[in-house]
Amino acid sequence: MEREDGYPGLARTYNLQFPVAPRVMDLGLTYKALANRQVDFIAGNSTDGLIDALGLAVLEDDKHYFPPYDAVPLIRDAVVTKHPEVREALRALGGKISESAMRRMNYAVDGQHKDVKEVVGDFLSRELRQ
Repeated sequence: MEREDGYPGLARTYNLQFPVAPRVMDLGLTYKALANRQVDFIAGNSTDGLIDALGLAVLEDDKHYFPPYDAVPLIRDAVVTKHPEVREALRALGGKISESAMRRMNYAVDGQHKDVKEVVGDFLSRELRQ
């Protein structure tokens, strides 16, 4: 709420005006508060699993207020030197995981408490080996 690149800048960019000041709450509560109509909108991550699970909609940031926060793999040079196949495996994933696929995987792990290795293995066999 206090950061210039947070709510104040967003409110200016989109000319947002509310009759009462926005509430600050724990990030873990925001999606359920939105689904329960306790708040009108929240700032979230487009890959959060609860978006689809709770039937929420992601609004387009058509004024590009928020920069893209794309995930990138980081790996030590020593690992790539010892195992060059890791670099190729990571390259093969480039551009293949959509936001909706990531939301499904995040929900499977965070919401359904499935094993990360199982979720990733299912994704790889289903989506990448078609």
